[in-house]
Amino acid sequence: MSLLNPSKGWRSSSSRLLALYSFLFVAWSGILMGVLYWEVTGYLSNLARHSLMQRQHLFSRFQGYQLVEALTTSEKFDMRAVDAYGLFDSEYRPLSGPVNSIPANLPLDGQIHQLSGCIDSDNPQLPQDSCDAVATQTHDGGWLILVRDNGSLFAVTTIIWHALLWAVSLTIIPGAAGWHLLRRRPLRRIRAIQASAESIVAGDMARRLPVSNSRDELDMLAVIVNAMLDRIEKLMFEVKGVCDNIAHDLRTPLTRLRAQLYRIQQQSPEESQQAQQMSQVIAEADMLMARFRGLLRISELEDHQRRSAFVVLDPSPLLQELYEFYLPVAEEEGLTLDLRLEPSLPPILGDRALLFEALANLLSNSIKFSPVGGQVILSAYRFGNDTRIEIQDSGPGIPLAEREAVFQRFYRCEGGSQQNGFGLGLSIVAAIVNLHGFKLHIGASPAGGASLILECRRGSALD
Repeated sequence: MSLLNPSKGWRSSSSRLLALYSFLFVAWSGILMGVLYWEVTGYLSNLARHSLMQRQHLFSRFQGYQLVEALTTSEKFDMRAVDAYGLFDSEYRPLSGPVNSIPANLPLDGQIHQLSGCIDSDNPQLPQDSCDAVATQTHDGGWLILVRDNGSLFAVTTIIWHALLWAVSLTIIPGAAGWHLLRRRPLRRIRAIQASAESIVAGDMARRLPVSNSRDELDMLAVIVNAMLDRIEKLMFEVKGVCDNIAHDLRTPLTRLRAQLYRIQQQSPEESQQAQQMSQVIAEADMLMARFRGLLRISELEDHQRRSAFVVLDPSPLLQELYEFYLPVAEEEGLTLDLRLEPSLPPILGDRALLFEALANLLSNSIKFSPVGGQVILSAYRFGNDTRIEIQDSGPGIPLAEREAVFQRFYRCEGGSQQNGFGLGLSIVAAIVNLHGFKLHIGASPAGGASLILECRRGSALD
């Protein structure tokens, strides 16, 4: 059984929490920087208007030649062409300055106004787009137009905006890097816990979830689960021990009972009713003893200490021997048994005798349930670096709803109720498969019967 992988994508809760924290941190930083940008822009705008207002008050003190000289002198000190002026007579004719005409959208009210289309000038360096402008009437009835370019303000705010963008970028990059690094350790621990859990699900009840030295929430959960596993393992071994002892202890009295029944049968006249009844009772006793042997066999196979006898073996000779052993049986039942092996199959790790027993059980079931004239195919092929062994038959097949239940002890399909058996064969097969760490799948064959696929993964028994 394969557990859900929690380490992919956004399935990890730690990844989601770290990503949410990074998003909130970046969002809050963006809001903070936006407020800072808004405040700085407003402050610089007010500062620019205040500077233009000071120039207006300064030049209002001059008149005539002194005004023209003061304006010319101020223009010399304006190295960046931020400020401009235009001096006009009472008829709005230009007298001095780079501004050739009064902007049409500038009210002559002595107040500062922001203009979108700024001034008409021959100097390309002077403001042409957005600017602040004010019209002041001189002492002789003329007009003085003072203009301050907003481009300088925009240049400062652009610098601030670039700095904010760099700040956001430098916030996102460490946040993303921190998110990636902080999520790695929890995910490694989750993978270790998942590996241990899969081993436990596969039947290794001695395995426990790993516990680190950090003693965090995962460790608390692992300790709780390990305590539960200790208790479950203890209860399972107690129940298993009781069942094994019952099965073992009952074999001796059953053997004695069968011997007594057999002596009574031998003393009874042949073809008598008493002899026939004794034969039926002896058959029932034999079936009961066979069930006890099967239960003890499953208990023996569930002991993982049997893995100490595992060796690396070539599956081809094993399957060839199995084919030759069951070929006469199939011919006697009127069936065709085919063997299909790919060359150079990957070696597998396991107990040869146990694998032969499991495959023999599967193959005998296929032969048993196939009708006369049917076909049973035993095949093996490479699947990646592993070997797959498949048995297909032309029998009634196994219903989809019963494909998991057939491995339970004493379970028998409805279609197979007329066949001899007591429902422990596939349970023994399942115990052998679990002991090796292999996988067994049940499907449908092209002929309409059952298809049994044994995945012999290399190195599974040592995982």
